[in-house]
Amino acid sequence: MKSLYGLKQAGRQWNKELTAKLQSFGFHQSAFDHCLFTIGSGNDFLALLVYADDLLITGANEERIIAVKQFMDKQFTIKDLGYVKYFMGLEFARSEKGMFLNQRKCILDILQDAGLQNAKIATYPLPKGLKLGNEVGELLQNPDKYRWLVGRLLYLGLTRPDISYATQQQCQFMQAPRRTHWDAAILVLKYLKGCPSKSLFYPSNNDLKLRAFCDADWISCPISRKSITGFYIFLGPSLIS
Repeated sequence: MKSLYGLKQAGRQWNKELTAKLQSFGFHQSAFDHCLFTIGSGNDFLALLVYADDLLITGANEERIIAVKQFMDKQFTIKDLGYVKYFMGLEFARSEKGMFLNQRKCILDILQDAGLQNAKIATYPLPKGLKLGNEVGELLQNPDKYRWLVGRLLYLGLTRPDISYATQQQCQFMQAPRRTHWDAAILVLKYLKGCPSKSLFYPSNNDLKLRAFCDADWISCPISRKSITGFYIFLGPSLIS
């Protein structure tokens, strides 16, 4: 998309009224994500994402984007934030060649909340060959802090596929986390401390061809003996899942 804009509704939350107004303009609400609205196709395609009182709009047609913003301003009082720089913990950096997407601030906030600003940096998110189990180590007295940390690490997976396997492993023990699981989650944070600005890059030029790669580690789960599957999906050179 050539343009990605941020908007903010003044004092309003996302509700049925907003949905009705967008639909009256011609937007269609996604059946898979009710916060996503789309309109048009080809070069006239626009996508609008709503979260609370923040809106994100993107598309290749600048005139249609302006028309949507004018329509929204008539229906509700909105503030045009221009080209998006920050949205829901995601940081956007633009150049002529494309857009970088990272979660640097979000990572630094987690490190501060966990008291790890001065921690030593880890080289890998998980030690090679580590297999977490549900019987090794003492149970945590306060399991909520583990759930809090892993939940935030999961959100970082939007731009950090390098920690996907580690967080997948840790998610299996949310019900009864142990000290070994906590230590593994802290190690992921120490790894992120060494590279908080690592970004995904979405180039301006894209052939829009869908490519997928997958692999499996057969019978590798020590608890269930099930296999673990990993996959990457690219739209052109851009990683999207």
